[in-house]
Amino acid sequence: MSIKPLMPVYPRCDVRPVRGEGCYLIGERGERYLDFASGIAVNLLGHGHPRLVKTIADQAATLMHTSNLYGMPLGEEFAQKLVDNTFADTVFFTNSGAEAVECAIKTARRYHFANGEAHRHKIISFDNAFHGRTLGTISATSQPKMRDGFEPLLPGFQVVPFNDLEAATAAVDENTAGFLLEPVQGEGGVTPATQDFLKGLRQLCDERGLLLILDEVQCGYARTGTFFAHEQYGVAPDIMAVAKGIGGGFPLGACLATEEAAKGMVFGTHGSTYGGNPLAMAVGLTVLDEVLADGFLDHVKTMGARLRAALEQLIPNHDDMFADVRGMGLMLGVKMKDAYDARSFVAHLRDHHGLLAVSAGQNVLRILPPLVIEESHIAEAIEKISAGARSFKEAKAA
Repeated sequence: MSIKPLMPVYPRCDVRPVRGEGCYLIGERGERYLDFASGIAVNLLGHGHPRLVKTIADQAATLMHTSNLYGMPLGEEFAQKLVDNTFADTVFFTNSGAEAVECAIKTARRYHFANGEAHRHKIISFDNAFHGRTLGTISATSQPKMRDGFEPLLPGFQVVPFNDLEAATAAVDENTAGFLLEPVQGEGGVTPATQDFLKGLRQLCDERGLLLILDEVQCGYARTGTFFAHEQYGVAPDIMAVAKGIGGGFPLGACLATEEAAKGMVFGTHGSTYGGNPLAMAVGLTVLDEVLADGFLDHVKTMGARLRAALEQLIPNHDDMFADVRGMGLMLGVKMKDAYDARSFVAHLRDHHGLLAVSAGQNVLRILPPLVIEESHIAEAIEKISAGARSFKEAKAA
């Protein structure tokens, strides 16, 4: 048999982490890596955070799983804290970001069904978006690498250019339920929505009776310097998908909604075997307490500004290789010039300089460090990127 026991759907590299310490990963040979990928924006408290580790151990010894047939004291407490600190009135807990987006899509369609307008089912999404890899979420993207071979996809989606309010407006018809977008596209190239675009979509939703659905799976949970990225636009969604940082490394997601948007989500309309289990809820409460603690968001803003400034100062020394810096907070990207491939550069930094980052669309080096980084980590990362740029160019020229 030639197939591997682990289904070969990931292009795994030779890094094989066996332990994590703060902002570092340690491989099975003892090698250390500065982790500026954070499991793709997941490990916001770094690795081995003492309070998070204790929470998991204590709750695992107490109660891990029952069923949503029973009351969930920890889930009720966590949901209330999310409601108290966001636009939302109600929360459905999931195990991943894709599940959270699926719940958001169902909530939007069910809203119009409850209003007696079941024909309003079309979701308008945007080019270069990433919303997950379930059949429903890949139906909301235009990227062939995610769609090819899985047709027929789900009907009821239309993809238009990102940051193009005119195109979004033109796509609205009598069947439209709402818009689905990331305030900052992660996989698509670390591209923030413009102020006019996101505010324009909110206004359009208000005028046409549509729902604004935000996917803050990657850009949410303090990653951009505010609890959620949409806060920096002065708009609020009707429905929002959250995951990644919400569990600090533990599988957890959530779909948040206003009371009005969730009016169709009644008994029997949705469910999850593991969603909202006591262990996940205990983790979520601990992570939320850390994120909402005095000074945490200010620290993210400060470190984000310093990292961005350091990256921008790096560009003149390598202006043949780097074009610009984009993103918000500690969700940053460095656009590389066409002569250099971001994916190859990520591999070079990893294999030769001990720095972990990830690539993104539009030939972007994506930088997603733990939100607890200090200035010393920034200095170390910049040194590695600069040295990596020099050696990468030398290797390319050889």
